[in-house]
Amino acid sequence: MVKLTRSDLPSMASLRAIEALDRLKTASAVAKELSQTQSAVSRQLQLLEQQLGQDIITRRNNRLELTPKAKEFAETIRTALGMIQSATQDLQFEDQANTLTLGILPAFGMRWLMPKLGDFSKQHPDITINMLTRLVPFNFDAEPIDAALHFGDANWANTSAMRLKSEYVVPVCRPDYFVEPPTLRLLAASDLMQIMSRPTSWSDWFEQQGFDQDIKRPATSYDQFSTIHQAVLAGLGVALMPNYLVEEDLARGILICPYEGDGQVAQSYHLVWPKRDRIKPAVRKFRDWLAGQVEGEDPYPR
Repeated sequence: MVKLTRSDLPSMASLRAIEALDRLKTASAVAKELSQTQSAVSRQLQLLEQQLGQDIITRRNNRLELTPKAKEFAETIRTALGMIQSATQDLQFEDQANTLTLGILPAFGMRWLMPKLGDFSKQHPDITINMLTRLVPFNFDAEPIDAALHFGDANWANTSAMRLKSEYVVPVCRPDYFVEPPTLRLLAASDLMQIMSRPTSWSDWFEQQGFDQDIKRPATSYDQFSTIHQAVLAGLGVALMPNYLVEEDLARGILICPYEGDGQVAQSYHLVWPKRDRIKPAVRKFRDWLAGQVEGEDPYPR
């Protein structure tokens, strides 16, 4: 092992500056996050260049950009800072070792996870779960989140993931929206609604049904499924919804599926946690319990 002297190690301020610049892209954003002036941030980066003995910043159109090698360095620093943060929190807050802060998607968290949590509480009464709603991809190094429930392809950087549930979507509307069961052509000309985070969901669905014509007008987008649900109940159009969210409404006849088709989605719901040398005990216990709650699907490999 190479023994490093104090002079070999860059300052923490410089390391935080280069990591933040790689992530936030602008010096002004870095200065705001670190509660410093832009000139202070620039000085930290200049000192880092001097210590490393090479240029790490290129200046283009009054913007600071990292060189390719500096980007790789920043990614390594990000991982190291995350480990330092985790170790510090473990040392400072031993009483919080049994606290899990979980980022959740609102609809999936409320409808799929919540009914199951009673069992977890019985098995692990010592663990407290705090929940934060997250509609966009997360950053474990910048947010106080231990793990998250998210939807996608499980290709989030520097994370591990466990698959929880596949997605199957169905078109739904009020029973009085169509006079008669619509064709795909009529459906494509309707008032379509979709979730904002999946802007191609309707076009993908029509392609699955073998309908290769253009949709007549853009689908209306909403940021949450709960809002779309209320809009479709109000008769504003046809919504493409995960089947687990509308099963009860379909069974009661409040909503109908105007066209039966293939609604299998390539992406899935996952439990995601930061890829570090040590996994927080509460995260490990929650992950292992959640693996037993996945019905009809094998969540592994992770």
